[in-house]
Amino acid sequence: MTEALIHAMVEMQEGAALQRARQLLDTGIDPIKILDACSNAMETVGKRFEKGEYFLPNLMLAGEMMKQISEMLKPLLKAEKTGAGRGKVLIGTVEGDIHDIGKNIVTFLLEANGFEVRDIGIDQSPQKFVAAIQDFRPAVVGMSGLLTLAFESMKKTVQAIEAAGLRHDVRLIIGGGQVTERIKDYTGADAHGPDAMAGLRITKKWIGGQ
Repeated sequence: MTEALIHAMVEMQEGAALQRARQLLDTGIDPIKILDACSNAMETVGKRFEKGEYFLPNLMLAGEMMKQISEMLKPLLKAEKTGAGRGKVLIGTVEGDIHDIGKNIVTFLLEANGFEVRDIGIDQSPQKFVAAIQDFRPAVVGMSGLLTLAFESMKKTVQAIEAAGLRHDVRLIIGGGQVTERIKDYTGADAHGPDAMAGLRITKKWIGGQ
């Protein structure tokens, strides 16, 4: 029953996707199945992105569709209390960088896959990351940055987390258009995600049971 929804999302048919999601809800289908369909669609979109068949605007549109459908489902999911979710993820763009497109897409993906996400926003200092970790107690922390100057901020943030005695409590992943394995080693993070789907896969591997 969800195949038409998956097809519409994969083919970037926003109106059809939202209409199909509403129709599925009207039939009384388990909202978790709709969420699973969205996740399956996003996985296909991600694979097309990795192959160079889709580009960032496609990822953004798919993420927007997923966000709107998630908003439809949220009241029902909260009412049903279908579980505590897979785990907590803290995410933010590091100090000196104001780019948030990639961060927002990762947030959409994580929330649609059952993670509890706290997005602390852009241009966040190491101290703000530390304070958020102490308050939210996430299992994974994602640091985003598009500019090369973000690399030094990422390193300082990792150092601040270590200095606060929190390094062994969290797994750290960095992401951004210019982030590489070498930058991951430089900053001291545990992993880097070259794109949003990679970030989702790594987080699932760490705390998602997959």
